[in-house]
Amino acid sequence: MAKRIPEEALQVIEAAARRHPEGVTAKQISRNLKEAIPLRTLQYRLKYLVDNKRLVKEGEGRWAKYLLPQSIEALAEVSMPLSKIGAEIQNYVRKPVTARKPAGFNREFLESYRPNVSFYLSPREHEHLREVGKPTAGDQPAGTYAKQILNRLLIDLSWNSSRLEGNTYSLLDTKRLIDFGQEAEGKERLEAQMILNHKEAIEFLVSAAEDIGFNRYTVLNLHALLANNLLADSTAVGRLRHIPVGIEKSAFHPLEVPQLIEECFDQILATAAAIKNLFEQSFFIMVQLSYLQPFDDVNKRVSRLAANIPLIKGNLPPLSFTEVPRSIYTDAMLGVYELNKIDLLKDLFIWAYERSAARYVAVRQSLGEPDPFRLRYRVELREIIGEVVRGCMSRKRADAHITAWVQQKIEPTERDQFRDVVESELLGLHEGNFARYQIRPSEFNAWQQTWIATSAGTTQPIDQ
Repeated sequence: MAKRIPEEALQVIEAAARRHPEGVTAKQISRNLKEAIPLRTLQYRLKYLVDNKRLVKEGEGRWAKYLLPQSIEALAEVSMPLSKIGAEIQNYVRKPVTARKPAGFNREFLESYRPNVSFYLSPREHEHLREVGKPTAGDQPAGTYAKQILNRLLIDLSWNSSRLEGNTYSLLDTKRLIDFGQEAEGKERLEAQMILNHKEAIEFLVSAAEDIGFNRYTVLNLHALLANNLLADSTAVGRLRHIPVGIEKSAFHPLEVPQLIEECFDQILATAAAIKNLFEQSFFIMVQLSYLQPFDDVNKRVSRLAANIPLIKGNLPPLSFTEVPRSIYTDAMLGVYELNKIDLLKDLFIWAYERSAARYVAVRQSLGEPDPFRLRYRVELREIIGEVVRGCMSRKRADAHITAWVQQKIEPTERDQFRDVVESELLGLHEGNFARYQIRPSEFNAWQQTWIATSAGTTQPIDQ
């Protein structure tokens, strides 16, 4: 007969979960126990608590996390309305896998779509999203809107997209990691890597807004940034899949033939590029990239960020998946995989965009109108400020460098104003805002020591 688990031992585990309402992994629980126990023993006790509905398990493997039932209820208070078909899809995919019909890759699902003839979103939905987005950037360069809210977008989208993969970082943890490079204690290193990869991928999309599009350059590099240091096979980063993959807890079996994967990948990009409506483009790529599973891993992350490409280029509020329940997102993707039905994912897409747009419209209004001079010289400002900081320059050395740089690269009539802006930015640089210049924490800290020392009038020889 199995040995009875002491109630006190179970309550200790529940207490650990109570301290982490967003979810806690078995490894984190183990670190919080006063008396160490074997991992298998802990896993047995966790299974007991889940089976008896005292804990709820989300995810599998190393990403599995455990929550108290009341924590799930609190998260479920975020009410997302579902269409009738969306609710039917959800009911189907929540059946046990053994009760669902196995499904292979259906190429007709892609081939039946004709850009600007077929539509996933109705005209009414297109109009609704346009009204929600309220484009305000006019004829300004691609990416202008995203650049104005970049600091907020980096945190929001990095956190939410990672959260949908089971990442246990909190929003505050994510902010500290992105702003200051501080990893959260007790968290997996892989979680920090995932978030930092999102940050770099978002910066790539925003900084190269005029060059990105639905082409191999953009999507392969997007995967390379998001998958950096996360795949067992480092050569698979930024490369189309050559191996079979499976989807956990799904009856769907993705395409396996490399040649066909490549053909479908190119067809998806060509189709998306031909779509005229920006919201239709966004939703189409989110559906079809995930369905194809063109990479060894990190496919859904690529699809979520790729969905932002037309929004960034069109100066529309981006889609950051704010408040999206992970369980509904998973159900929606299973509906696409197993049924080729997009209705539940469409419910989520529209609901999520409404929240993201409202958030960034408010953020944008709080920032006021952008300085047109700074906007025009945004690339040059990032370049010269980055050179000063990475060069660990003192004030005297920076002054000489800026003078020479301006003489070479700025029109004579605007040199004085440009110098004033550079000096203002350098004086206002601090630990909470240097990331916008693509400066690393170590580079900023080294420069700041030199800058402060020379500002204080020190006579110590700092420059080498």
